[in-house]
Amino acid sequence: MQQILVVDDETGIRELLSEILSEEGFKVTLAQNAAEARRFRNAARPDMVLLDIWMPDTDGITLLKEWASNGQLTMPVVMMSGHGTIDTAVEATRIGAFDFLEKPIAYQKLLSTVGRALKQGVDKPKSGASLAILGRAPVVVDLKQRLERIIGLRTPVVLVGEPGCGIELCARVLHNRNTPWVSPETTEQLAEQPIELLNQARDGTIFVHDVTRLTRAEQKGLLLLLAKVSRYNTRLVCGASRPLATVVAEGVFEPQLYEWLSAMTISIPTVRQHRDDIPEMAGLMLSRMVEAKEIPSRHFSTAALNALRNFDWPGNITQLESVIQTVAQTGFGEEITQEDVARALPEPALSQPVLGMDQPLREARDAFERNYFEYHLAKEGGNISKMAETVGLERTHLYRKLKQLGVKFTRRED
Repeated sequence: MQQILVVDDETGIRELLSEILSEEGFKVTLAQNAAEARRFRNAARPDMVLLDIWMPDTDGITLLKEWASNGQLTMPVVMMSGHGTIDTAVEATRIGAFDFLEKPIAYQKLLSTVGRALKQGVDKPKSGASLAILGRAPVVVDLKQRLERIIGLRTPVVLVGEPGCGIELCARVLHNRNTPWVSPETTEQLAEQPIELLNQARDGTIFVHDVTRLTRAEQKGLLLLLAKVSRYNTRLVCGASRPLATVVAEGVFEPQLYEWLSAMTISIPTVRQHRDDIPEMAGLMLSRMVEAKEIPSRHFSTAALNALRNFDWPGNITQLESVIQTVAQTGFGEEITQEDVARALPEPALSQPVLGMDQPLREARDAFERNYFEYHLAKEGGNISKMAETVGLERTHLYRKLKQLGVKFTRRED
């Protein structure tokens, strides 16, 4: 039975919608405000949501944005309002709402919209790809802000980053919904069919995975495409595994193409640059698998999360997702352990810390101590008593030190 969450502060409307939808065979859950809707969404994913815009605690648009930014907009959401405007409907659609209904809602209009929304929810993947998967460290916040500022532009943009760091994910954030998304299956198409690509992507986006790997002929085709993108109202977004200035200096990249593309360049951080986000990223990846019913409900132990944090992740997000999928599908218990993680990693999870020798002494000392304590916390499976004995500190002093350094732990003494 498909489940519909109805969020509205008016009792009469909630009850009416519940009665209509229940008679149609749906399981209906009611929430009278955003707080209740938030609690329900955190516990489970409904098949769709009917969400009122005007509510006393948090308005529906704000809640929609919150779900989108947290990677929880994995179900179709239909907004409702008794005094909506075109601007509000456009804003809701831009954020990710499926449709917009004006109150009073006609019976047939309600059922047809719900039917279409549920069909879309079945047809589309439940992964809910969003920038939430990148974390929330300052470097990631800066990236999100930069992308947000250029979403509505048509200027070509280059996203520079290591393989697996989320370049295509960022490119899709720049793509306008409900318009063509064209990513050439082979780079030869750039040399042989640049105009055909433009025809396919009219009013939408062309995404090239890595321009630094293009041949000279493919670069010339991309130049021709760039000269005509405005005529087709198409945006070009390119990935680059190395800075373009570097490949130009090596003599393997067209200087003219570099001039076209270098005006707007955004760097994508590696996972190593915000490793404190790794536990949250891993938890989000795991919860999405649970929501998609790919695995039963599971969770990470503290030691497992520390082991993930201490790994260098040369393959970045792609490698992290692969490891999470492996440990989630091959482990036996409800808890994913440090041993499960160690078996899935290509190298030992308890890697030795690499310190930046150019840091001020205090920062270098803090970095060493943080890595030192995280290493022993993972080694002892999160057991604080054993860890205190190993490192030679009294437990109260150890607790204080861990909090001071920002090392996450749970009080486990057995």
